[in-house]
Amino acid sequence: MNYKWITLSNTTIGTIMASLDRNIVIIALPTIASDLHTSFFTLTWIVLVYWLVTASVLLNFGRLSDMFGRVKLYNLGFAIFTLGSGLCSISQSGEQLILFRIIQAVGAAFLFSNSAAIITDTFPENERAKALGLNQTAIVVGSVVGLVFGGFLATYLGWRSIFWINLPIGIFATIWSHAKLKELGTITKEKIDWLGNATFATGLFLILLGVTFSAFKFINLFVSLLTIAAGTSLIVLFAFIERRVDRPMFDLSLFKIRVFTGGNIAIFINALTRGTFTLIMSFYLQGPSMKLDALNAGIYLIPVSIALAAFAPLSGWLYDKYKLRMSAALGLLISSVGFFLLARIGTTSSFYQIVVPLFLVGAGMGIFASPNRASIMTSVPIYRRGASAGISTSFVMTGNAFSIGLVFLVMTNVIPLHAAEQLFSSSFGRSSQFSTALVVKFLTSVRLIFFVSAIMMLVSVIPSVVKWSVKSK
Repeated sequence: MNYKWITLSNTTIGTIMASLDRNIVIIALPTIASDLHTSFFTLTWIVLVYWLVTASVLLNFGRLSDMFGRVKLYNLGFAIFTLGSGLCSISQSGEQLILFRIIQAVGAAFLFSNSAAIITDTFPENERAKALGLNQTAIVVGSVVGLVFGGFLATYLGWRSIFWINLPIGIFATIWSHAKLKELGTITKEKIDWLGNATFATGLFLILLGVTFSAFKFINLFVSLLTIAAGTSLIVLFAFIERRVDRPMFDLSLFKIRVFTGGNIAIFINALTRGTFTLIMSFYLQGPSMKLDALNAGIYLIPVSIALAAFAPLSGWLYDKYKLRMSAALGLLISSVGFFLLARIGTTSSFYQIVVPLFLVGAGMGIFASPNRASIMTSVPIYRRGASAGISTSFVMTGNAFSIGLVFLVMTNVIPLHAAEQLFSSSFGRSSQFSTALVVKFLTSVRLIFFVSAIMMLVSVIPSVVKWSVKSK
């Protein structure tokens, strides 16, 4: 087998594993809540901590890959992720599951921060977007497996089984990557920016803590704003530090490249918009009006994944061949139409009634992802691709993490907190004890979130277009 296809196959497995555990946990949350008797807040952090930790360490891991080799750290990521999955499967409480999800997230960060850089090193420029598109399709495959197979496992074998499937795949892939992958990138000797990493991670944590604690009424508005302000101050301090250290974790010089900057801003807003799409749809499909089980809820969401799987490699191929600069912006516009249609979602919906908006959301994501990622990776010098991949993926993870916090903040301001907890603890409200007024409030919050998502998706078109307005430096 040609080496480049070995590389793509292995990195695709890594992407599938790391992305699968996003949706597979979301679809199994009602079962986890029932078995471990966890609070609504604890369940939120079971999801949130995966994104938060990944976002916090990705920048340093991108830098470490430039220093010690992308393949070496990619292999380490497989091993850590597999270990974390095994520990998650034996958790005895919600707090233990959060702790073991942190280990899982560290492994996922190694996989996410290196896969795009390894592909970029291996494939020639005229095939790069197609290869990255195929790799992005792995996220879709992970989503499909996570939603459908995860729903099946949670329904019939219990939630612990959703982590078991990572063990044989992870062990095989770790051995395979160690035996077959070769280091093609340029290794540079640099110092680790510990102070930058500490201020960035703590800043993100404080902001998310302020948002989620406020949503669950653990703290008052003043304390919440104070916590968010402290986190924001640390992010500002982080930027100040990065401008003055010799070898910054966050290479701000890359942002002098307009294509790199515009692409990453678009990625962040896009992630902020779609980060909780699966979670909100799971709320709706398993909620008090639809009352589906986990398996059928996963089946309903297949059109999103099919559309993304079809359009991600196609848009990558078209970008390689014709360099269609506006294709990423077109994808964002198509997704926004899908979100606008979902903002009018009914109390109950048949599969055929929501298939079109779901397909549009997925197709738009696929059309956007490959050209945008390819343009970012190609715009930077070859010896900064590890750092570039880490920065871009960090923007995705940070956007997803903030998305979860903001969504719960919106929902708990529309629905009383005690009612939201009751809905969630009842397997997303699949009982008949809820009043019509509560169901209406629940649907109002879902529609509001989709409407805001549509607006933000339109906003993300701006940096996607502006990055091509003048020649990049």
